[in-house]
Amino acid sequence: MRTQVAIVGGGPAGLLLSHLLHRQGIASVVLESRDREYVEQRQRAGMLEQGTTDVLRDSGVGERLDREGLVHHGLELRFGGAAHRIPLTELTGRTVTVYAQTEIVKDLVARRLADGGDIRFEARAVEIDPAAASVTYRQGGRTFTLDCDYVAGCDGFHGVSRPAVPGLRTFTREYPFAWLGVLADVPPSTDELIYANHDRGFALHSLRSPKVSRLYLQVAPDEDLAAWPDERIWSELAARFATDDGWELRRGPITDRAVTPMRSFVAEPMRHGGLFLAGDAAHIVPPTGAKGLNLAVSDVTMLARAFAERYASGSETLLDGYSAACLRRVWRAEHFSYWMTTLLHTDPAADDFARRLQRSHLDYVASSAAAATSLAENYVGLPLAP
Repeated sequence: MRTQVAIVGGGPAGLLLSHLLHRQGIASVVLESRDREYVEQRQRAGMLEQGTTDVLRDSGVGERLDREGLVHHGLELRFGGAAHRIPLTELTGRTVTVYAQTEIVKDLVARRLADGGDIRFEARAVEIDPAAASVTYRQGGRTFTLDCDYVAGCDGFHGVSRPAVPGLRTFTREYPFAWLGVLADVPPSTDELIYANHDRGFALHSLRSPKVSRLYLQVAPDEDLAAWPDERIWSELAARFATDDGWELRRGPITDRAVTPMRSFVAEPMRHGGLFLAGDAAHIVPPTGAKGLNLAVSDVTMLARAFAERYASGSETLLDGYSAACLRRVWRAEHFSYWMTTLLHTDPAADDFARRLQRSHLDYVASSAAAATSLAENYVGLPLAP
């Protein structure tokens, strides 16, 4: 079997890359280890930068996004019993949109299949040969080899793509806390996201739709989910979101819960021979800055442009510059995510001096137009490179 671009991983990065290549007349095959139902149901990020929504709209898969996505013009920092709004659009002229990753995946799967795209579910890649540009995978108890011109590794942190790159340099930061995230069938208690800093730990009030709330609590990395019944979760959220004006948190049935570790990770370079890494295969950010999905979209958008140039003119200029171009944006997002994480979370090892510094920094961001603009500019996302 042969194709032009073999894409390992059928998450949003791999599916969007396949869609963008199809629009340029470039053939691809997507290999996804899980079944379609699993891929379309796994809970992930839901905050889209304007650049991400622009890419989805411009490529013709933004119809449901425009109909169901929730456009936000600001966010709220909450600390010391008070709320402080950061007016994102007023400061930057840009917006962010709440639209769950699960919905993006559904939109992309439906579009690729409608366009005759080749998505092979339950096809687990077991080996990648960057020099020969081939992928060996198993499906239905049989082993196959897919030959291609190039391989795009979009298979996440635990996939086979990154280990296929020899001599990688990696950078890692582990954080002394995790997130307990829950989905709840209750209308959100807020119109815009709330990022709360509290002595008991960080909390985040997000949303998935007008009827579904997404909420997070800072917990220990080894937290036992069994120790968190619904009542304890709601009581802790209410305590961390509490304000002096009596703001109240709506409660409802919790339908999903999980503990997510917090880490930063970057692998360099993002290319070796005919293999190109994209998304979580190359970098991980703590979720505080909402950058993971958006970085993946940025990666594959640049990679699609590079492949389009290669097949249209024979030039490999953009392919040769892919890793460096991506990493400039990755490191900016890594720093912003680290900054947001340390600004808002309670470090269990911090002394009183460190806590006072953190509070002073929060006060500065909430009161300074310059500091708020820096947060807003990074949060809404820097424009994609032309």
